[in-house]
Amino acid sequence: MALTADFKARDIREVLDATHMKGKNITFLDDFSRDEILNLYRAAEMLEPFMRTGTDLLKGKVLYTLFFQPSTRTRCSHENAMHRLGGSVITEADPTHNSSVAKNESLADSLRVTSEYADVIVMRHPNDVEALGALKEIEGHCAPVISGGYGHVTHPTQGLLDSYTCWRAFGDLSKTTVAIATPDLSRARSGQSFALALAAMGAKIVYTGTSELRTPEIVRQKLQKMGANFEEHFDLTMKQNEELYMDKGVDLIYLPGCSVKKDDPNRADFEKKMANYYVSLDMLRNIKAKTGKTVGVHHSLPRNPGEFDFGIDNTEHQLYFRAIGFSVALRMALLSAVVGVN
Repeated sequence: MALTADFKARDIREVLDATHMKGKNITFLDDFSRDEILNLYRAAEMLEPFMRTGTDLLKGKVLYTLFFQPSTRTRCSHENAMHRLGGSVITEADPTHNSSVAKNESLADSLRVTSEYADVIVMRHPNDVEALGALKEIEGHCAPVISGGYGHVTHPTQGLLDSYTCWRAFGDLSKTTVAIATPDLSRARSGQSFALALAAMGAKIVYTGTSELRTPEIVRQKLQKMGANFEEHFDLTMKQNEELYMDKGVDLIYLPGCSVKKDDPNRADFEKKMANYYVSLDMLRNIKAKTGKTVGVHHSLPRNPGEFDFGIDNTEHQLYFRAIGFSVALRMALLSAVVGVN
């Protein structure tokens, strides 16, 4: 590495500023450049030692979590992150019944009101059109809102976590190939946000899914506009998917999971079709025997039987539990970048 005039000790405040996320809503990851996302990764890595001991970067700041859908990992990791940063949290996990939404308050009004109590909001909402519409309506009159998942199309904090985990595991993502495998790409919001982050970092993306449930057009257009290196494969068998992973030199298989609710009649169809995308430990060992490559397996969680071999849990291939270990540091960095520390 050549010496440059700006060589000096790294200052996390400067790294966070370089994300250019201060005061911005986090909705789709194509809103940010490779360098901006890379600086977020660097900040997260700097904060990893403080995931348990804490720091006071956001002392006196308040996070409001507003979740219209169930969540464990996304809500708890953001709340934990704010506590570790020295801030405090107001949480609403059932606003439909416990907030003024039950009195027919609009989403836009709810966000504008809660902005008076908080410096940043993390929101999950089942309807992306309603969520995006509300944000547009109150633009300039609301604290920054981080999407914890809107509808079926975007879950940027999950995409950032998944890509950060890959960056920590593989290094330069421009040399990495990731397969996103599911029978329902149309409702794979975690997989689609992961794809946008991967595209920003120059990774190659290999989609494999069913022809009737493809990637939403809004995401495809974003990938095309970004000049993303991606390809799509449809209606392959499990054996054909295994061959695809070997032929394309896949480093990681990402399973977005089932977004279909337990009582939805379409769930049985998803589970049946998932058999073609099942990842077994034998498959991974076969790929390693033939190519010498240890392919990682990642899942957005929660998982269901029939999606992949749970025997992968305690092997070198597993990344889904390891990612949880990075989640607080990544969310610490994200909250600090959006709220600002200077």
